Amino acid sequence: MKRSLNFRAAVAFVAIGFLAAFQPHNVWASKDVPPPMVPANFSQLAKTAKPGVVNIRTVKTIQGGGRVFRHFFGNPFGGRERDPFRDFFGPNENGPSREFKQRSLGSGFIIDGSGYIVTNNHVIEDADQIKVRLVTDKEYDATVVGRDPKTDLALIKIEGAVDLTPLPMGDSDTQNVGSWVVAIGSPFGLEQTVTAGIISAKGRILGSGPYDDFIQTDASINPGNSGGPLINMTGEVIGINTAIVASGQGIGFAIPINMAKDIVAQLKSKGEVTRGWLGVGIQDLTPELSEYYKLGDRSGVLVTHVFEGDPADKAGIKVNDLIVTVDGEPVNSSRELSRRIAGLGVGKSAEIIVVRNGKERSLTIKTAKREDQELQARTTTESEDKLGFSVQTLEPEMAARLGYDENEKGVLVTGIQGDSKAEKAGVREGDLIKEVNRSPITSAADFRKELEKVKKGDPVMLLIKRGTSGFIVVKMTR
Repeated sequence: MKRSLNFRAAVAFVAIGFLAAFQPHNVWASKDVPPPMVPANFSQLAKTAKPGVVNIRTVKTIQGGGRVFRHFFGNPFGGRERDPFRDFFGPNENGPSREFKQRSLGSGFIIDGSGYIVTNNHVIEDADQIKVRLVTDKEYDATVVGRDPKTDLALIKIEGAVDLTPLPMGDSDTQNVGSWVVAIGSPFGLEQTVTAGIISAKGRILGSGPYDDFIQTDASINPGNSGGPLINMTGEVIGINTAIVASGQGIGFAIPINMAKDIVAQLKSKGEVTRGWLGVGIQDLTPELSEYYKLGDRSGVLVTHVFEGDPADKAGIKVNDLIVTVDGEPVNSSRELSRRIAGLGVGKSAEIIVVRNGKERSLTIKTAKREDQELQARTTTESEDKLGFSVQTLEPEMAARLGYDENEKGVLVTGIQGDSKAEKAGVREGDLIKEVNRSPITSAADFRKELEKVKKGDPVMLLIKRGTSGFIVVKMTR
């Protein structure tokens, strides 16, 4: 019996040694690498943060029908085209145009004790009535202080509330992918719902506007969470929950709080947002352009047009300059440059480093106010999101560089979105578009005008001049 026990012990010892020899290396054994920290629970964090989160209910007057609860069925910036309620009940095209009340839900969070609340613009846009309910179940009427549709942010205010609990704002730039976060809001009207997850990506672009820079998280975000806070493990707001993907599962997006801070401050002080304006047409630097201009491994943003009399022109920025830094901070994309200049504000000076003919130059610009209506009327760079490509007017200098006659007219394709209609149809960067549906075009303004004539679902035919290949016709559907 004793021998049997000793034998078993020996076998067990050998087996343990055998298994240990084949265990994967424990990366957490190093003193320099901390062990993984998985929170046991989020109870205290939720208890502390929930009093600062509010439920928002709005009532809107809709004339002649509309998409009911459109944000409940996809991305607030797009997604499902059909209204599920309309699909169920059927259209009533011949019926009288009626007025009805549309009710929707959202979330927000308190930023100071005087009653200011941050939420999404799409939550309160065009609302006739805004009701805010606190964690105590007390309800207040709210007024709109200011809105910024470009970033989907809004600031509202309630009066008469006491003992409010503002949430502290954190630093979204210091949050790393993989960090734990908590979302609090009212998904589907279920108030004070807490969900947890991690930051799964940063800097996401959804195509909602020029200032896209979303935090992606797998913390469950659903319709009704819009406007609620995304909170880190120290209880600070690091994002504003904004968008979901209709076809996605477990994917949500939040506006970084660092982007929101300045916007909210402007809304609070002025009721609107003013952005700095440089006055240039720009595009991202592709490997082909980098090789063409002999830029090596430099990164930056290429200037394709300079508006006469605007800050860039006054500072001496030229077409084909490569903008590499703004106030010492590198810029790697056109979106990054646009956000950086917009964030400077109006009338602010900044040092811009450009590369011109292989040499760096330091220029000082003073920003002007971005007037969107004026910009839309005169810009030479247009983006056609539905078709998925961008163009700019072919200027004589650019024509000469590309081997065209200096009198050549048309619009140059400067960018193609992946998996877009344009890409599938065979449009390429560098193509020169000469006609749209047999109508000659000489500028980006002509291009836009011709596209506006095309109804949704109708064909768009482009006559394209492609290098030495001659003319080709590309056809797609608007």
